[in-house]
Amino acid sequence: MSKRIQKFVVGLAALAAFGLGGAAIAGAAGEGEKGENDAGEQAKGPEAERAKAAALESTGGGRANAVERDSENVATWEVEVTKRDGKTVDVRLDQGYKVVVTEGDTEAEGAK
Repeated sequence: MSKRIQKFVVGLAALAAFGLGGAAIAGAAGEGEKGENDAGEQAKGPEAERAKAAALESTGGGRANAVERDSENVATWEVEVTKRDGKTVDVRLDQGYKVVVTEGDTEAEGAK
């Protein structure tokens, strides 16, 4: 193989590697659509729906306002719930959808 062809093949391989790396980054960034996102972003999908259901069960009903991935208090999910009495709480769940902690929206409500 001539030096010129070798340089072309090496350059093409490097270009392909950069392209694959960019695709991997783009794929990881798009995971939020599947509910696999970073903390602070609204989660969607069947896992997020399961987290909402578990949070609503733990609060005795109400309305789930938001669900997101979480890492606080060893939690995997954080679901903001407005309870039937109008108070808003954050329910943190582990990866098995078990309640880790429920925190009130105000200091007076405190953590349970």
